[in-house]
Amino acid sequence: MNPITFFITFLLLAAGALFIALGSLLPGIVLWLLGAFVAQSLKMANTWQKFVILRAGKLQGVKGPGLFVIIPVVDRVVAIIDERIQTTAFNAEQALTRDTVPVNVDAIIFWHVHDARKAALAITDYRQAIDRVAQTTLRERIGSSMLAALLSDRRAADQQLCEAIGRKTGEWGITVSAVEIRDVAIPVALQDAMSRQAQAEREKQARIILGTAEAEIAGKFVEAARIYTSQPGALQLRAMNIIYETTKERGTTILIPSSMVDSMNPGVGAAVAVTLAGQAGADPESAAAATDTVVIPPLAMPGLP
Repeated sequence: MNPITFFITFLLLAAGALFIALGSLLPGIVLWLLGAFVAQSLKMANTWQKFVILRAGKLQGVKGPGLFVIIPVVDRVVAIIDERIQTTAFNAEQALTRDTVPVNVDAIIFWHVHDARKAALAITDYRQAIDRVAQTTLRERIGSSMLAALLSDRRAADQQLCEAIGRKTGEWGITVSAVEIRDVAIPVALQDAMSRQAQAEREKQARIILGTAEAEIAGKFVEAARIYTSQPGALQLRAMNIIYETTKERGTTILIPSSMVDSMNPGVGAAVAVTLAGQAGADPESAAAATDTVVIPPLAMPGLP
């Protein structure tokens, strides 16, 4: 009983009791009967509700929202339909995909009743029917899909499920707004295999990238070798620049083959050991005699910057 009906009924019953207490039996009984009639006939539907009413077994109408009156005994409210958006969770356990992989899929469906008459009269229990239809459609969708497509393209799967379920529930006055797959669970053994496959794919891609980089580097070296072969002066300048870069730091001793020094500057003579400042106690002449090298300060070498 809604608050308005309860309040009016309470006033009528209280007034009837007062008349009876004052000795007016007939008015009191009339007020009591009127209160009982109001309690059975005055109904109120909220703004999101629809009342389906049968009169003598036939559809009398769909009432609401607001206050309305029915005839007691003759009229009967057979269903109170909530037209707000509803959510129903459903799942498919151990469903086989097209590539015979067992998966457990959890999903949720958003729906609302757009025709209260059909929802009340066309089907016995529309809520249970929605759950059954959603599960059946989800299993059909899983059986026609590959596991990779089911995992990667959920948006398309959601759209197809929404359309398929909506076609079936439309005859019951129910509109499906959306379907969302929340989780796709696969066996643990398959998860390990997929993880190893993904790791192998990443290693393969890394090796391809590394090989491509090595090929590019080798190509650049070949191009540089051709330039140095055709231009010996460029090779001498490059070699002297390398020596200069390595002798900028203090406390470094570099032994250079004599053939390399001859190619850079034929006037120097045998092989050269370049010793930077800071190597105290070194004997250039003994070092040259022992290793067939000559110690020359870096800044005294011809051609160095």
